[in-house]
Amino acid sequence: MRTITWDDEKQVMQMIDQRILPQELKILSYDNYQDIAEAIRVMVVRGAPAIGVAAAYGMALAAVRSKATTREALLADLQTAGEALNQARPTAVNLFWAVKRMQQAAQAVEGSPDEIREALVRLAGEMADKDVATNKRMAEYGAALIEDGDTIVHHCNTGALATVDWGTALGVIRMAHEQSKKIHVFVDETRPRLQGARLTAWELEQYGIPYDIITDGASGLMMRKGLVQKVFFGADRVAANGDVANKIGSYMLALAAYDNGIPAYSVFPISTVDLELERGDLIPIEERDPEEVLALSLMGHRVTPEKASARNFAFDVTPNRLLSGWVTEKGVIKPPFKENLLAALEVEGAL
Repeated sequence: MRTITWDDEKQVMQMIDQRILPQELKILSYDNYQDIAEAIRVMVVRGAPAIGVAAAYGMALAAVRSKATTREALLADLQTAGEALNQARPTAVNLFWAVKRMQQAAQAVEGSPDEIREALVRLAGEMADKDVATNKRMAEYGAALIEDGDTIVHHCNTGALATVDWGTALGVIRMAHEQSKKIHVFVDETRPRLQGARLTAWELEQYGIPYDIITDGASGLMMRKGLVQKVFFGADRVAANGDVANKIGSYMLALAAYDNGIPAYSVFPISTVDLELERGDLIPIEERDPEEVLALSLMGHRVTPEKASARNFAFDVTPNRLLSGWVTEKGVIKPPFKENLLAALEVEGAL
């Protein structure tokens, strides 16, 4: 099942509501860009690739619902929609990439407003299909890094739910499993929203991949005991030098892997690389509602003092020196990242 789909007859986008998994699998429908922006903000949809495609469909819906009768008026409406969507989440670069691409596509159409509308709906669908194809290519490259018998630590959720389908880092693990490699996964809970315990564990059950949920702070011990052979996580934005912004806790996980001589890989499509940002400390880090941290309960009771305060950073940045490689649709890219990325793009004729 795809995380994001388009109903051509009703002209609506549909998404799995990831806030209530695994207790309930519910599909929500969206017919305007404002509600899609809100869905991104409150994490109905999450994961950089999925956010990008959702934003693309948001732009398509902005065009479809616009009452503009001239090309200029429609482009103005799309500018407004793009600004609203870009404000939904500040860290995931795929969001800005998708909005910009849709705006450029609209400007490139010289025809009527209806021709622009048709072009944007078509392009959003192409972006969704390309996401799936890209993920499968990454999975093939990444699965080659996994050996039969490996135990892998995985952080957050990077599976089909974080993309249109298949996934990034979890897609690599899924591919290794489908290649009949006997693997086991330690699933970081991923506090405070527990994407690992809720979403990754649910996906692994669908695939029949054996796993154990562990607390975020347990990975270092597992590595030190020799129980882990690989670490895989995704990325929400990657700087030109190879620094990776990902779900909070990724940095500590990579540090533990580095200290124990265990390879750590970040898996993402090339669209996640922001070549305009030279290093990771320039990446804006989203800080979310402290209540996500403070509302933790145990045995039905809230655990924090009534007047407690909290800081809730959604992402951290892993320095490139801690990573063994990137897994992308262009292949596995190893340090020095910037030079090897540009070389890979040149080989593909992308520059």
